[in-house]
Amino acid sequence: MDLILVRLLFVAVVSVTCYVIAPFGRSQPVDAGIGALVGAAIVLFEWKLRAVSLKRLIGAAIGSILGICGAYLFALVIRSSVPAGNTQSFLQILVMLLMAYVGLIVGASKGDLLNLAALGGIFGGEKQGKKSYKILDTSVIIDGRIADIAETGFLDGIIVTPQFVLRELQLVADSADSLKRNRGRRGLDVLQRLQKMATLSIQIVEDDFPAVREVDLKLIELAKVYEGKIITNDFNLNKVAQLQGVAVLNINELANSLKPIVLPGEIMKVFILKEGKEYNQGVAYLDDGTMVVVDNARKMIGKTIDVSVTSVLQTTAGKMIFGKWDERAFGRTMVAVPPATPVVSGTAVPVTVVPNTLLESKPQP
Repeated sequence: MDLILVRLLFVAVVSVTCYVIAPFGRSQPVDAGIGALVGAAIVLFEWKLRAVSLKRLIGAAIGSILGICGAYLFALVIRSSVPAGNTQSFLQILVMLLMAYVGLIVGASKGDLLNLAALGGIFGGEKQGKKSYKILDTSVIIDGRIADIAETGFLDGIIVTPQFVLRELQLVADSADSLKRNRGRRGLDVLQRLQKMATLSIQIVEDDFPAVREVDLKLIELAKVYEGKIITNDFNLNKVAQLQGVAVLNINELANSLKPIVLPGEIMKVFILKEGKEYNQGVAYLDDGTMVVVDNARKMIGKTIDVSVTSVLQTTAGKMIFGKWDERAFGRTMVAVPPATPVVSGTAVPVTVVPNTLLESKPQP
């Protein structure tokens, strides 16, 4: 709040100064208005500079100084080769502005390459303060689990959201397909949720690569520039990034590593939801979405049964559990076994006769 008051006071001082001095040769109210606009432009420039790193500021300053020095040398050449007049003055001013601008832009873009820790003194801690960048992919934003992980505090560093990813999210949110539209809006809601987390630093970058058309390849190039890691759940992007030497954090791999381990031979209770692809198979799902394929369970669709795990298939894309339902064990649980005949005072109490159809026939040895 204090900083806002200082900025407003600065704009007011510039406006009053222009009102009194009238530097633009206009009426005093017009000069005051122009002064207010100039003060607001300076405040806006200062506000933009706050987001620039110290390395880029130093690089921009050095580039500007070198550009002005180069412009002075060019001005000497122009003075000796062009007759004095308006043309000479225009060329000198043009060269100075051009060289200063080029030096500013090039110096700012290359400022991240500076090693301020080598200078010591106040820059000695620069190496310790090296930032860790995590770049979000469109798929992981739409997925939504990244917000839950961030709330637990497992994500550190700066979460980078490229502008081209935001554009892709907006296109999905504006799609005519209701399913795609809901996914895009969900992704935008996830981003807003991440921005509201006080422990997380979200940075939206304007870096783009016009020569690269695919968003996945743009992400890889951006990760190389920032020396960061890509957070995704896209299997293909994971493989391509690893081939190009870019580190990837795969949400699916994290989820798979946190799933409970199921060993072959264990008994688990599942609900058979639908028929499987192979003959006499049933398919069930665990609470975390893991598919369970059960042999001999086609007739038990819509029922909860105990199955014996035969194998577990673990892949980057997910986990599948294969099991077998023992119909004989289920039949034994359904058999009504007659109790022994109780004897009361020497008199046998009659028992209920169980039909042979309910008893399991056992093979003779």
